[in-house]
Amino acid sequence: MTGDFEDHCWKDIVDEEILEIYQAYHRHIGVGDKPALLAIDLYNLAYEGGNRPVREVNREFPGALGENAWNAIEPCKKLFAAARAAAIPVIYTTRQVRAAGFYSTKRRRGREVAENAYDIWPDFAPEPGDLVIRKERASGFFGTPLAAHLREMGVESLIVCGESTSGCVRASVVDAYSHGFPTVVVEECTFDRSSLSHKVNLFDMHHKYADVLHLDEALAHLAKLATSARVA
Repeated sequence: MTGDFEDHCWKDIVDEEILEIYQAYHRHIGVGDKPALLAIDLYNLAYEGGNRPVREVNREFPGALGENAWNAIEPCKKLFAAARAAAIPVIYTTRQVRAAGFYSTKRRRGREVAENAYDIWPDFAPEPGDLVIRKERASGFFGTPLAAHLREMGVESLIVCGESTSGCVRASVVDAYSHGFPTVVVEECTFDRSSLSHKVNLFDMHHKYADVLHLDEALAHLAKLATSARVA
C-alpha cells in the first residue's frame, strides 16, 4: 500500500529542493487499525450552483465549491460503499446552525442560505446507526464529543474525506493527530475552492499529521476488511 511517497497531486507545485527538505518525513503509510470513516462537511451548501467552475459558481453562491465538489462525488460514493461493506463506523460532521452561533471561518456572510444548506448531500445521506457531529468551529473535535464517541466505539484510526482541504479537513486532521488517532486522508475524496490550497495542504498534512492515500489504496484496504468480516 505504500507506493511512491510523493506520487500525489502536489507534484506539479513542489520542487526538488522542497522534496529534499522533507525527506525526513518519508515512512511506511497506510490505514491504521480499527478505522472509521470521517466525512467532513459534505453538506448541500458545498454543491450549490452545480458542476461549474468555482469562480463562476461563487458569483451567485458564495461558499460553494463548484466543479471541485462535484468531481469528488463519484470517488466519495465509492469510498462510502467500501466503508459500509467493511462494516466500519461512518461519522459525519456538519455545521451547527443557531442564531447566535459561531462560524468556522472569518469569511464574510453575504447571503442567506437555504434551510437545508447544512444537511448532508443526498448521495451520502446518513444511515441508521451513523453518527452526525454538529460543530461551530473548523475542527470536528473542537467543542464536540467526537473523541469520546470514537473511544466508545473502539475506533483507533480514521479515514477522512470531505471539504475544505485547507480548512475543516486540515483542522480535524490536526486534532485527530493530537488525540492520538492515526489518520488517512483520501486524495480524490477531499476538495477545496482553490486547487493550490488543496495541493499545498495535502502535501503538508502528508508530511506531518496524516497519510495521504489514493482512493484505490483505501478501497483495497477496506476490501480486505470486508473479506475478513465475512470470514469471521
